[in-house]
Amino acid sequence: MSEKNIFDIILLIARPAAGKSEVIDYLKKIPLDVRAQRFHVGKFEEIDDFSMLWSWFEEDDLLEKMGHPRLHTDHQGNFLNQYLWNLLIERIGLEYQKKLRDIPNYAESFTTIVEFSRGTEHGGYQSAFSHLLPQMLKKMAVLYIDVTWEESLRKNRKRFNPEKPDSILEHSLPDSKLERLYKEIDWNEVSRGDSHYLTIQGIQVSYVVFDNADDVTTQRGVALGERLEQALKKLWGLYNKPIIN
Repeated sequence: MSEKNIFDIILLIARPAAGKSEVIDYLKKIPLDVRAQRFHVGKFEEIDDFSMLWSWFEEDDLLEKMGHPRLHTDHQGNFLNQYLWNLLIERIGLEYQKKLRDIPNYAESFTTIVEFSRGTEHGGYQSAFSHLLPQMLKKMAVLYIDVTWEESLRKNRKRFNPEKPDSILEHSLPDSKLERLYKEIDWNEVSRGDSHYLTIQGIQVSYVVFDNADDVTTQRGVALGERLEQALKKLWGLYNKPIIN
């Protein structure tokens, strides 16, 4: 898949609060040469749909304050239209294309880390995957962080900082909203049938499951480094293995 020693694109997905942003935060603090050697991650750019989503909440609040209709969400922060979930995925593709355009030697030097969560209630991963940019799929590997619904709920409660509701690492959802949106997920359905590859838009995309049942991500310590290294080395092997159709 890649002639470089680094991933082109890692899609990092999981339930909310499962540890996605903690993994990214950990990788940021690893020196570049060590990060490339241990984790096959080079200089990297993040594309996280939470920042896009949060900007809609803020814009809607400002519009309401100005006396205008809200465009994206109601007063409870629910999307006015279901298709907005997939618009976020389309925006991810657009942001990736802009990075290719604007950052010199981007494709050769950078790993793009894409992060989002999806629940069955709003279309699940099946719907989200159908809106990923094919150009990205051909360069993508998936790291799925596996936690139970109960663990997602526990960490969602624990990380909440009311002073920073827009923070990547400290935002949270009310229990009732988390349950409605994310208790039911379709990961087992989309990954069923092949323990190494997902078929997305007819393209085979390598994946590995990172078990975080014991929460090695919160402390960002040695245990996280060792488990992440093991998972990404396995993923790297799959990513570079020729696929025979």
